[in-house]
Amino acid sequence: MLKELRCNHAYFSVPQSENLAKARVHDTLGSDGRMSPLGVTVVQLNGGQRLRALRETLGYRMRDVELASNQIAQRFENEEFAIPPSRLSDIETKGIIPNIFRLYSFAAIYRREYRELLSFYGLELDGISADIGFGHPQKSHVTEASSNIKEVRMPTRLDPGFSFQKTTDLKRAIEQWGTVPMAYLELFADDRFIYGYIGSEDFTMYPILPPGSFVQVDEAKNKIGEGIWRSEFERPVYFVEMRDGYTCCWCSKKGDSIVLQPHPLSPVSVRVLKYPQEAEILGQVVGVAMRLGDWRYSDFQATPKVRSALTSDVPGPLGRRA
Repeated sequence: MLKELRCNHAYFSVPQSENLAKARVHDTLGSDGRMSPLGVTVVQLNGGQRLRALRETLGYRMRDVELASNQIAQRFENEEFAIPPSRLSDIETKGIIPNIFRLYSFAAIYRREYRELLSFYGLELDGISADIGFGHPQKSHVTEASSNIKEVRMPTRLDPGFSFQKTTDLKRAIEQWGTVPMAYLELFADDRFIYGYIGSEDFTMYPILPPGSFVQVDEAKNKIGEGIWRSEFERPVYFVEMRDGYTCCWCSKKGDSIVLQPHPLSPVSVRVLKYPQEAEILGQVVGVAMRLGDWRYSDFQATPKVRSALTSDVPGPLGRRA
């Protein structure tokens, strides 16, 4: 059973014309109510009191909440979804934080979004991207941590003198930041792209794709290209799914096998896998975002780079065919 803890206070706006148990709120919180510029009385309410305000606005009695939550618990066959009156009273008046199951029941019964109820207790899912960098996964993977973000802060006005042709300090070029609903950004969405993360132990394409990089992958370009390239930056890099994970690398075909070739400066060995049984190309890397100076591979145990007869003609010098 998940432990329920006490919560901090949050702010909640109450219209002046609404008599939201004014005496009760005053007795509970003291005289720290204040007026906002919009003529709204702002009182300091914790998460439980905000849930109580929702319940009273909808005209629910505690018994009504109990009956509805019992039906949810029966559907899931899990008593954790049930909200008996005694527990509801503790949540509303004693600062007890409901567990994730009861919070789901509140969202369903009060007809609110789950993420909104999380915000009652100080959890803003739109800010999760600020915490992604604290974790350092060792293996490369497809990232979906930000897929449910609903709003994002982004530049809404640039300096008229900004030019894509010139190297610029973007901080100075941005005149105004604003919060934009992600729904508006769907106008620019392209289903061809997925996004991957290069794991902290994946040095396959080091140094051009260091660990910790985010890559944009075009799923439409999932066939190995052949040609002559003037530099390593022209040669296509592919995002590959294997049985034991993902990686980014150069690829070439040899019979019924695929050769996963690392960068010449990488400590990673060439890998030869059955294609497509053991490796599948998800797409070509067409964009990258990376940080510099935050990674080291002094502790990385490189495997010996031994060329077998199967890989003896894998392109070595730049400019040869793949």
